[in-house]
Amino acid sequence: MKNALLLMFMTISLVSCDPAMLNQILTVPTSKADVASALKQALSIGAEKSSQQLSADGGFYNSAYKILLPEEAYTVINKLKYIPGFNNIEEEIIKKINQGAEDAASKAGNIFLTAIKQMTIEDALGILMGEKNAATNYLHKATYAALYSEFNPVIVNSLNKFGALDYWTQAVNKYNSLPFVTKVNPDLADHVTSKSLVGLFDVVEKKELGIRTDISQRTSTLLKDVFAKQD
Repeated sequence: MKNALLLMFMTISLVSCDPAMLNQILTVPTSKADVASALKQALSIGAEKSSQQLSADGGFYNSAYKILLPEEAYTVINKLKYIPGFNNIEEEIIKKINQGAEDAASKAGNIFLTAIKQMTIEDALGILMGEKNAATNYLHKATYAALYSEFNPVIVNSLNKFGALDYWTQAVNKYNSLPFVTKVNPDLADHVTSKSLVGLFDVVEKKELGIRTDISQRTSTLLKDVFAKQD
């Protein structure tokens, strides 16, 4: 009888609780390690999506992330486009640098994942309840310089693979041989590297936002449990 009365009392108490309080009572606390693991998992998914999307054929060239030439490059292009052999120089070089960026993007996933593994539990706790792009911002701040130094040689190799740098060197040499011009040589590899990373981080950010705001994108129990805390 005592047990029955106790059970009835507990049931009435729970039913009469404020819903938020009831949720707090019934929710199993999430460990700090789980929070860190979930954030790393979310960023890893974003990194993989970023690499796959932008490394596809036309991933840069046929998308909103299409890389155009740096402003100073048009000093060369505007002079050469009337010279035989360089009539289509702008479109030709844009196509080549985007092909190079797409090729390099296929290798970005591993570079991102190495950086993600270095996230600490303290980092993760601050990120979970932060802005909707807090994880991406953390990754950008913590890894951009290192990513650039690692990604730049990859970009250079990819640009060489498609003949972009050779083609640009020929154009610059031709331009510099013209009379009465100020010699120029824009750093094409630096420009493409910077623009490539902008695209890669943007896709990561979109995926983070999806996981934070769309329950259907939380593809593991860990993601569902941890990100429910910030809903």
